[in-house]
Amino acid sequence: MAADSSQPSPNQGGPGTPIVAGDIRKLVEVMAKALVDEPGQVCVEGIEGDQGTVLELRVAPGDLGRVIGRQGRMARSLRAILGAAGIKLHKRFTLEILE
Repeated sequence: MAADSSQPSPNQGGPGTPIVAGDIRKLVEVMAKALVDEPGQVCVEGIEGDQGTVLELRVAPGDLGRVIGRQGRMARSLRAILGAAGIKLHKRFTLEILE
């Protein structure tokens, strides 16, 4: 018997499912892994602070340029996505890219 595709799986969440900071961390991790040559080296840690959540993205030294991009365009794009998600969640997210 085929699974009912109208029901969201436990990993997807439905339209009414709240998004939490852990989901944003996972989003950054998935985007970074798509950009780098060594996805196993990607690590994202969330640090809650007074001003919001700081997400620390660590990648392999050779992949740092891929995540930052030419003239910082890729990093700016990642931060823009975080900003848009933060507006929806009424939270502030800051992305720090570390080696």
